[in-house]
Amino acid sequence: MKRISHLASVLFAAVAALGSPFASAYTDKPVKMIVPAPAGGTIDVMARIVGDQLARDIGQPVVVENKPGAGGAIAVKYLLSQPADGQTLMMTASNVLTEVPHVLKGGFDPLKDVKPLSLMARSSLLFISAPQFPAKDAKEAIAYVKAHPGQVSYASYSAGTASQYAGAILNKAAGLDMQHVPYPGSAPALAQVMGGQIPLMFDGAVTSKNLIAAGKVRLLAVATKARMPEFPNVPTLAELGYPELNFGNWTGVIASSQMPAPLAEKIHAALQKVAANASVRERMVGAGFEPVPERSLAQAQAELRQEYDRNAEIVKTFNIKLD
Repeated sequence: MKRISHLASVLFAAVAALGSPFASAYTDKPVKMIVPAPAGGTIDVMARIVGDQLARDIGQPVVVENKPGAGGAIAVKYLLSQPADGQTLMMTASNVLTEVPHVLKGGFDPLKDVKPLSLMARSSLLFISAPQFPAKDAKEAIAYVKAHPGQVSYASYSAGTASQYAGAILNKAAGLDMQHVPYPGSAPALAQVMGGQIPLMFDGAVTSKNLIAAGKVRLLAVATKARMPEFPNVPTLAELGYPELNFGNWTGVIASSQMPAPLAEKIHAALQKVAANASVRERMVGAGFEPVPERSLAQAQAELRQEYDRNAEIVKTFNIKLD
């Protein structure tokens, strides 16, 4: 009788665990989600979407901490200084790992020191202008820059990112001399573009989408291979003769490469559950992100290396340097 009672208690505990909304929680402590950019930017938006749902799923607070600066290196080095126990994660756009390190040495090796836990969405790059800039599309903007040599500048959301790369490539491909002005994130750069202090910028769709709709910035072209469903009448720069301008960053969660493999798999599963949540996907799309299919940890690492190598070739071909 005692044995049956013990068996019943074990079965009850198992059923209770399966029914618990936090059964898949990998931790019983609060989690810090580090963001390598100011509040309000592309990465910050994704961190708060994911963090809200992850907190519900694991039953613990997920606190977003913004640590901008040095092209993301400040945030990455902070991540690496913390125990690799899953209590500190980092939401990042791929440019911090695959673009910036080619022109700005941040004191870490993106292929050895960190590991991607989940690639969650992509954000396309847009060519935009101040609303008062005298060009209604990219073709007219290029003509205007040519007619005013040395007088037109473009903003980027950080030196060494696709936001700078795209301008440098357009300079070389179209024979322009736009002057690069880097900022520590999309928000401060966009403020200058909206105010007309800087006329042009390459920015992510997430941070520009609502400003375009409100008429606060003007969309000139899309810097991706194919037209975007949100802007079907806006041509790509490839259509205008600049196929090299094909940029889109993935956004996802990374951790220290010292994290034990079993823990990395648990957190990967938790994050994929978040990414598959219908309300999360709706919020992602509404913010301008494109959700991506699940990648295994090995596939995510391979994609990181592939993008890193591609950007190394771009930097070499177009001689991109810090300004």
